[in-house]
Amino acid sequence: MTAGARPARPAPWPGEPLDLTGARSREAPDNHDEEQVRRRLDAAVTAVDAPDVVFALSRHGRRTVRAGGTAPSPPVPRERARYEMGSASKTFTGLLLARLTDTGVLSAGEPAAALLDPGRPAGEHPVTLAHLITHTSGLPALPADFFVRALPAWHTNPYARYPAERVVDAFLRHRRHRRPGTRWHYSNFGVAVLGHALTAATATSWDDLLTAHVLEPLGLSDARLGPGGPDTDATGHRKDGSTPVPPLAVGGFQAAGAVRATPHDLLTFLEAHLEPSGRPLAGALRAVRRPVLRRGVGHRHVHTVAWFQHPTECGPMYFHGGATLGQQAFLGFRPDIGTALAAVCTRRFRARDAFIPTAYALLAEL
Repeated sequence: MTAGARPARPAPWPGEPLDLTGARSREAPDNHDEEQVRRRLDAAVTAVDAPDVVFALSRHGRRTVRAGGTAPSPPVPRERARYEMGSASKTFTGLLLARLTDTGVLSAGEPAAALLDPGRPAGEHPVTLAHLITHTSGLPALPADFFVRALPAWHTNPYARYPAERVVDAFLRHRRHRRPGTRWHYSNFGVAVLGHALTAATATSWDDLLTAHVLEPLGLSDARLGPGGPDTDATGHRKDGSTPVPPLAVGGFQAAGAVRATPHDLLTFLEAHLEPSGRPLAGALRAVRRPVLRRGVGHRHVHTVAWFQHPTECGPMYFHGGATLGQQAFLGFRPDIGTALAAVCTRRFRARDAFIPTAYALLAEL
C-alpha cells in the first residue's frame, strides 16, 4: 500500500447480487382494466375508516389516484397534500446508503462507531452500516432511556425529546449481547444511528444529504423532511378519528421517520424502483431490491437492503409500512406486473386497523 492511500473498504452487502434478468412482466392494462382498477381503489378507500384516505396506483406508468375519507374535504385536495411516512422513510434512507456505496463515497460494510467517533477502535465484529439498515445490528427498537425522556410528551411528540446527540451517545455506550448479523430485530434506533453515521462520514446535514442524493435526482419536488403547514400538509388524528394531533417532530430519528411526501411524489419514487435502467441512481435502485437475509419459521420472510419482500404468483412484491401518532403509510411495488402502490391515511393505527391489510391485499392480488 502506498503512503497516504486509503485502506481497502469492506464488502458492502452480504449475499450474492440479485439477478433481475428472469423477471416476468405482464402487458400494460387496457381501458377495461383501468375501470376495474378505479373500482378496486374506490373500494379500498371506502374500507379504511379515517378522516383522509388516498390510494395511488401506477401500472406501467399509467397512474390512477382515488381519495376520500370520513371528514369533509380539506382545504388542500387530499391527493396533493403531504403525508407523514413514518417508518416508510427507511426506504429512502436505504436508497441513500446504497447510493453512497454505489458512488464510492463510503461502503455499507464500514463500522458505524468509527464514523461517529473516529478515534474509537473498531474492535471485533463491529456494527456496520449494513447491519443498521437491515435491522441486524443487535440494537433494541429504541434506546434504553428513551421512554423516560419521552413519557411527558408520549401522546404528542415523544421523539422530539430525544435529540441527535443522545441517539449517538446511546449507541456508543450500548453494550452488545449478540454478535451483529446473527439476529433480525426491527430497530428505529439502528436506522437513526445510520443517519448520523452518514452525516458524519460526509460532513453534511441529513436534510442536505438526502435531498442532494435521493430527492432531487429522482425529481421528488414536493417531498420534505420537516413539517410545512396547513396549506401543504395533511393533518393527522388520534385513534378516535376526530382529534387532530400536531405534526411529527422526529428529534434525532430523522433517518428512521422524517420524510413527508405527496401521493404523486411517492409514485415517482416507486416507479424508479420498478425499472431502474436509464434512471438516476440506477445502481442503488437495483441494490435495494437485493435479498440479504431470511428469517422466521422456514425462513419464509425475506428482506432486501431496504424493503420487506414477499412472493406472489408472478414474482416478488416489495413493501414497507409506516405509522406516526396520527397518520399511516404503505409503499409497495411489483416489478413483475409493472405496478406500484402508495397509500396514506390520517388516523393513528388501532388494533384490527384495516389500512395496512387493505393496501397489502390490493397490491398482492392485482
